[in-house]
Order: sequence, then structure tokens, then C-alpha cells
Amino acid sequence: MNTPELIVMLTYNDSTVENAAQIFEECKNSKAKFWGFKEKPLPLAEMKELYAKMKSLGKTTFLEVVAYTEEEGLAGAKTALDCGCDILMGTIFSDKINQFCQENNLKYMPFVGQITGRPSVLEGSLEDMVAEAKEYLAKGVYGFDLLGYRYTGDAVALNKGFVEQVGAPVCLAGSIDSYQRLDEVKDANPWTFTIGSAFFDNQFDGSFAEQIDKVCDYIQQSS
Repeated sequence: MNTPELIVMLTYNDSTVENAAQIFEECKNSKAKFWGFKEKPLPLAEMKELYAKMKSLGKTTFLEVVAYTEEEGLAGAKTALDCGCDILMGTIFSDKINQFCQENNLKYMPFVGQITGRPSVLEGSLEDMVAEAKEYLAKGVYGFDLLGYRYTGDAVALNKGFVEQVGAPVCLAGSIDSYQRLDEVKDANPWTFTIGSAFFDNQFDGSFAEQIDKVCDYIQQSS
């Protein structure tokens, strides 16, 4: 059994916070190994500097691109490459983005399902999302960015069914904001999951670093 890894997202309502670098500095010695943020609104120079700092401390880095056109997705992939990021999450899958990632050794985890808005809303059926995922896996993607708790249907059933049936790295991204949802994450057993806004809203009670460690410890405990 994999133990799901927390990706700390320095984001609020699907946008990177302006003081992301300061928060990372305060939390760099926390138990989280995986860190990321969104493609906007930080200037590229600040993004590069922050990712370089994360990498220098041995963190695995993620850029999540909330974009629904190929042009925006490709721009996000180029940003991830410019920043020396390990993994590109998000974007609506396109062959062009996939090819760019493969040519540049960038791991690609696109969205699945029908996604609209920012913060995002996910629609579609489990069967369609699994079929979509298998098609993309055949084209060489690394894994998937599943917006499970943004789903208009049964999120718990979607998360568990998708992870079980896809057999590739899955990140459950968005709106994980309670211990009940952490229990559901453990049960679904994805590769990773993200928390951003919930830490800023103090949903896990403590300083930012204390909340990170609480979530890491809780996930490590046996279900």
C-alpha cells in the first residue's frame, strides 16, 4: 500500500499567494516533501527563485496550471520547464502539451473530465474519466490531476473508483479541508493529494507549519 503524499500548495482560491516565498521559508523544515503552486499571478522571476529554493532543499516541485485552452496549457508547460519544475499538473490534455513534456523530460499529469471555472468545477462520469485516462496513458502521460472534491457527483466514489481503475499516479487536488476528507483520501489511496486554501483558513488548527505536520502525521497513521 502506498501512503499518499501531501503536496503543499501555496495557493488560495486557485491562485498563488503573494507571500508564497515567505511562507515556504517559514515551513521549509516541516514534514512535507512535495511543494507547488499555480501558474499565476506571481512574476516568472519570483517563481523561478522560489522553485530553485525548494529544489535546493530536496523538495519535489509541482506547477498546477488551471487552463482550459491548448495555448494556455502550453504556456504553462513552458513556465514549468523554465522554472525547473519536476511535474506539470493540470491543463486539458493535448497532444502538443504532451509532446512538449516528453521532449523536455517533464512529467505530465493532466486533468480529466469536464472542467470549468476558477475555482474549478468537475463534471462527467467515472467511466468516461477512466476511459479518458487510459487513452492518455497510452500516449505516455505520467499520471492525473483529479479534482475529486470539486466534482458535482459523488466525490468519494469517484476518487476511489478512479484510483483503483487507472493504475497510475493520481493526485487528488482541491478542497481537502477536514480530517474526514483525509480519511477518505487514505481510503482512496492516491499517490498524492493537495492542500492549499485549507491551511490558509486554519482548517487544521495551528500555524501553517504545524498544520502541515498534523496532516502528514495523520496520513501516516494506519487507516
